[in-house]
Amino acid sequence: MHIRRYLYVSLIAALVVIGLKMLAWKLTGSVGFLSDAMESLVNVVAAGFALLMVSIAGRPPDADHPYGHSKAEYFSSGIEGLLVGLAAVLIIIEAANRLMAPRPVEAVAAGVVLTALATVVNAAVAWWMLRGSRNLRSIALEADARHLLTDVWTSLGVIIGVMLVPLTGWLWLDPVVGIVVALHILREAYSLVARSVDGLMDKSLPDDDLAAVEKVLERYRSADVRFDHVRTRRAGTRRFVSMHMHMPSQWSLGHAAHCRLAVEKALMDAIPGIGVTIETLPQGEESHQEECGQPEASAHLPE
Repeated sequence: MHIRRYLYVSLIAALVVIGLKMLAWKLTGSVGFLSDAMESLVNVVAAGFALLMVSIAGRPPDADHPYGHSKAEYFSSGIEGLLVGLAAVLIIIEAANRLMAPRPVEAVAAGVVLTALATVVNAAVAWWMLRGSRNLRSIALEADARHLLTDVWTSLGVIIGVMLVPLTGWLWLDPVVGIVVALHILREAYSLVARSVDGLMDKSLPDDDLAAVEKVLERYRSADVRFDHVRTRRAGTRRFVSMHMHMPSQWSLGHAAHCRLAVEKALMDAIPGIGVTIETLPQGEESHQEECGQPEASAHLPE
């Protein structure tokens, strides 16, 4: 299934959920339910922005962007993290105001039922999208799924807090629950922004992919062939690896090309869809940029 279909479902679910939660807030007047509804409003905006960025990321390479547009997904993840953080700050402000002027919560049962129904919808969509993000290796899809999971935890915390208010008579409990949940949301927001920055800064591939690269190279290492300056990076759903492949200078061009193609094919079989760039060099020689002292930035492959 294409990423956009997941995001369309997420957007529709977010609209349904925000309707249920806004009704719960109107019926109860609970700051906890209000904070929950605000979080879902962010979901709507985030899902729409993710759709836009994924559409851009899916465009083919062109003259101005020869490596494609895959990094657009990181903007989606970063913006979503900022929106989540903003929602958390607004929740804290509203909860602080309610702490200074507490008031009773009304129609608790109706509010709880509506919020619980919205939570079930969010949990089901988030679980489905998280599975899809792993299969498609999409950070935008994963960010949206984790955002929905954050909303699920928010809703559960709010439901418990609001139910305890009439049982205990502690009016301050409603805004305190809102603040606690908001702090959890801030932590998730930081995680989303940090991952987005890592992607934009060309972070290397995860350890399991690096291990797969090393396993392939180990098969082809010999007294005649060695590899160095292995570099990897991610760009949205795409992955890349580049390296130098040293071989005897007396080998024919055809034989050298055959060996290079064998390594390239093995890497692409081990990590489907990866972009491979191999520079072949005679033993004892380095490329001009290495001879000029370019800092070493090779990936640290597992032992």
